[in-house]
Amino acid sequence: MQTLSHSRSQELTKKIAVLAMLSAVAFIFSLIRIPTVAFLRYEPKDVIMVIGGFLYGPMAVIPMSIVVSFVEMLTVSDTGPIGMIMNIIATCSYACTASFIYKRWRTFQGAAVGLILGIVVNVPVMLLWNYFVTPFHMGVAREVVVQMLVPVFLPFNVVKGSLTAAMTMILYKPIRSALVKSRLMPVSASSVARSSKVSFGVVLVSAFVIITCAVVVLSWQGVI
Repeated sequence: MQTLSHSRSQELTKKIAVLAMLSAVAFIFSLIRIPTVAFLRYEPKDVIMVIGGFLYGPMAVIPMSIVVSFVEMLTVSDTGPIGMIMNIIATCSYACTASFIYKRWRTFQGAAVGLILGIVVNVPVMLLWNYFVTPFHMGVAREVVVQMLVPVFLPFNVVKGSLTAAMTMILYKPIRSALVKSRLMPVSASSVARSSKVSFGVVLVSAFVIITCAVVVLSWQGVI
């Protein structure tokens, strides 16, 4: 019993260490702010959140999201507690949904379906929360926000989710493999995909999605 308890304690310690490292990387990624449409910026931190959820399940996303959003609020964000809450909702509605599906269907198809459903859930959730919260946050009439829902918030969240999905499909395998090789995760965690290499087809499709989103963003900005 002592050996089993010690083993579980070690695994818990490793899990906390991995989630802490991923949270730190997610915060660094939050500093990358890519202009999209209007005043909205894309931050690739949700890529790391989804990877954390794929590794440890949807419940791991919640503490990661809270910690990263809180640190972001204290350091680089100017949106205060409201922005923190919106960040948590945006991340959890997307990453928790994707990792919930993947936890029950641990295949490439499960990952793809989970990421797509993450977008499907995230978009209406964020439209709803923007409808209620943005008027107070921006100090504008609700009618102004309503006029922005379809031409601004809707395409932004679709593009944001698509970019996150594409980058997750490219980065997940190598990151998980590196964690297994460093013994921060058990070898059994790599049984979902025996190779650490990402297939050419996945890279090709993901690159197409990223390029398409980049073209859309550039068109929004009037560059092309």
